[in-house]
Amino acid sequence: MIVFVRFNLGPGVPVELQEEASVAQLKELVGSQQGVQPEDLRVLFAGRELQSTATLQGCDLPEQSTVHIVLPPSGSSTSQLLLLQGHLAQGRQEEEEGSLTRLDLSSSRLLATSPGMAMVLESSEGGVCGTEGESLDEVQAAARRGARTCNTFFVFCKSCRSIQPGKLRVRCRSCKQTTLTLSRGPSCWDDILLPSHIHGICQSEGCQGHEAEFYMKCASHPTSDNDLSVALDLIMTNTRSVPCIACTDVLDVVLVFECSDRHVICLDCFRHYCQTRLNERQFVYHPVIGYSLPCAAGCDDSLIKEVHHFRILGDEQYGRYLQYGAEECLLTIGGLMCPSPGCGAGLLPPDNSRKVKCDQQLGCGFIFCRVCRGEYHEGPCQVLTAPPTVETAQGFVVREEASLRGRWEQASLLFIAESTRRCPTCLVPVERNGGCMHMQCPLCKAEWCWLCGVPWNRECMGNHWFG
Repeated sequence: MIVFVRFNLGPGVPVELQEEASVAQLKELVGSQQGVQPEDLRVLFAGRELQSTATLQGCDLPEQSTVHIVLPPSGSSTSQLLLLQGHLAQGRQEEEEGSLTRLDLSSSRLLATSPGMAMVLESSEGGVCGTEGESLDEVQAAARRGARTCNTFFVFCKSCRSIQPGKLRVRCRSCKQTTLTLSRGPSCWDDILLPSHIHGICQSEGCQGHEAEFYMKCASHPTSDNDLSVALDLIMTNTRSVPCIACTDVLDVVLVFECSDRHVICLDCFRHYCQTRLNERQFVYHPVIGYSLPCAAGCDDSLIKEVHHFRILGDEQYGRYLQYGAEECLLTIGGLMCPSPGCGAGLLPPDNSRKVKCDQQLGCGFIFCRVCRGEYHEGPCQVLTAPPTVETAQGFVVREEASLRGRWEQASLLFIAESTRRCPTCLVPVERNGGCMHMQCPLCKAEWCWLCGVPWNRECMGNHWFG
């Protein structure tokens, strides 16, 4: 495999290594080239330091990834970094939780003050986590095989001009370099989307930055430093097999609305929902978001905040959506649309005169009546009887029974109730992932018995260590 190595913020140099090669071998290679001791080097990728004993494949390094190799910073920041790494490096499981390439944020949109819940939905025994280089088709195929692609993000890629799997990256908010070592991994979308939620230590020489800035890149093709993508936080892999609220099918990739019931809709039905509402001009205006849509089941306070989700409409229809928003804004401030067929230019007449002329530089120059929108005339407007309308079958309707079944949170609570038990010390839900009944809480490290729910003791060891 080929990785791009940046030594002390220098240019990226391609290095070819075997996937089975260790991080220590990478350090030796760079150390010999730069004339420094390999043991003095630190290898940084995706917000964490890679341990020397780990392999490149085990660190989730996709092809043509960029890694930073730096000398330790001088001064007090060194001791701070050692303290930070000692806090993070507590076993293989916690290392994986600290990795941006192995995150499951699909459980819910947790508040940053809700610790521990992100630990509940770890990969089950025999399951696998999807890799960053998978295409959307490969993600869906993996889901059909029964593999749990728990770490898959989705983005709108401006190069692909479509929705694609994404990869999460982090950089220092001050110097914009990806040499920041995180104090903790993100556990919810708020940690990623809102600034200043997570801190760390920047390894760039002379930089005193400590705030993390997360961003997304497309995982379907190699990307440059400036090739960023828009995070689509409502689209996720359907790990809980929740049915779509519209077609009731269980699809592999779904959109989960931010309503209280967390309704689930498949991408095909979401596209149809957006198309129908666009045809009916029923998008909802919000002063901050713009023109958006609520949950398809009609839930309150459920507007989609990131309008790039509507990119699912395709370039042509998304252009219609942008035009619709511009037209609605124009009409709101008292403007007019030229009624001439094929024109539709936006006009802001200077006065309240009935006679309006379309701007020839922007439109067609048509002169029309402001009241009836017909060709300009003297005298009262002719009253036209509107032809009878025929009910069309294009409406998007969600049946009540489908709405009750297609709730992500309901599936989440059922899954947690069936597959987890609470730690007797800190009460965090913990999932048993195979093995014996001797449990260790991933949060507080308390040791307890899965069957008895009490601290681990000799009686438990003798009676039901293995069930």
